[in-house]
Amino acid sequence: MLTDNTVSREKYILAAVAAGDEEAAWDSLDELEDLLETAGGEAICHVVQNLPHPDRASYVGRGKAAELRELAQIHEADGIICDDELSASQMRNLSELTDTKIIDRTTLILDIFAAHAKTREGRLQVEIAQQKYRYARLRGMGEALSRLGGGIGTRGPGETKLETDRRVIQKRISKLSAEIEEMKRARDTARKKRSSGPLPIAAIVGYTNAGKSTLLNRLTGADVLSEDKLFATLDPTTRTAAMPDGQQVLFTDTVGFINKLPHNLIDAFRSTLEEAGYADMIIHVIDASDPQAEMHRRVVYDTLRDLDIGGRPVITVWNKSDLTDEGETFRDFAADASVRISARTGEGLDDLYEAVTSVLKANRIYIEKVIPYSDAAYLARIRTAGQLISEEYEEDGIHIRAYIPASMDVQ
Repeated sequence: MLTDNTVSREKYILAAVAAGDEEAAWDSLDELEDLLETAGGEAICHVVQNLPHPDRASYVGRGKAAELRELAQIHEADGIICDDELSASQMRNLSELTDTKIIDRTTLILDIFAAHAKTREGRLQVEIAQQKYRYARLRGMGEALSRLGGGIGTRGPGETKLETDRRVIQKRISKLSAEIEEMKRARDTARKKRSSGPLPIAAIVGYTNAGKSTLLNRLTGADVLSEDKLFATLDPTTRTAAMPDGQQVLFTDTVGFINKLPHNLIDAFRSTLEEAGYADMIIHVIDASDPQAEMHRRVVYDTLRDLDIGGRPVITVWNKSDLTDEGETFRDFAADASVRISARTGEGLDDLYEAVTSVLKANRIYIEKVIPYSDAAYLARIRTAGQLISEEYEEDGIHIRAYIPASMDVQ
């Protein structure tokens, strides 16, 4: 007897308002569909409404709402997902006009984060973002809340709080904030140990699905989950890799950025994203094969600016070059260096190593000295954290020439 194990996927209509740039709205809906796929849903169709700005009452306006209602009935859709963050009144009104479940972009992203956060801190950060979002929208949502039911948009530890009062949610937010602050202090202590240590730190940042985890795996031999999905990994991972000259470097993979990243998530994940702020350099990974690569580049820089992260050397890595036309040129004039690679095949990694080494040399000190035989541990530190050019064993000690990090003590 055969058993049908096929899991039915929820089906949604995707809607956006094109405020003067219709092409950008269609592109954004393509990304929204990718987000929905990551959440386990399926897009039925894309709908764009041309308006000077989103309708304050119903996001798309009454006429387009009626069209969406008809489409939802024809296709038996489970709901409608809007490509912007909706106010409580917009969500309520659009739900009443279409008589269906309404989800906005922020809710969908929160849902994905809830499904993918693995560590306790990650789960707490997701919940506090969900609670803050719902806290601001509980008043006046009425029937729209009951239409949410289950499924996409309701996952995560905060789902049972949808209909609790604002006082209880506020109390929960305070408790979560205290727990996250305690974890932040512990992480800051660990960070300071890394920062004061001899090994330089490179933070890998980039738009979601640009190939950051694949690059970390390629550089360090790590086994970080790497999938062709948005936000496949959320929790930061730090691993050590050796450059060709023997220099050891700590590489930290951070959460991916995305256009219209919810402010609550920026706040909740600020401590995670701040890993880049403590790094000696930033490795900015861009999917060179993506038609929206330039937009993605701008989003990353804008997000780093929002987080007050700057003043660090930036190496832009144009990844997935094996999927682009041969001879195609890519430039990032805001970066200190740019390289083309394929993290999947390993193509161009030598150029990346050279760029990293060049940045490190700019922050190194050249020394020539004699190390006593009794202080061999210092020589071992140089081998790990710096570049040992030569060593000669003489009667009075070990004569060395080397480059060491500026933060390393010169004995």
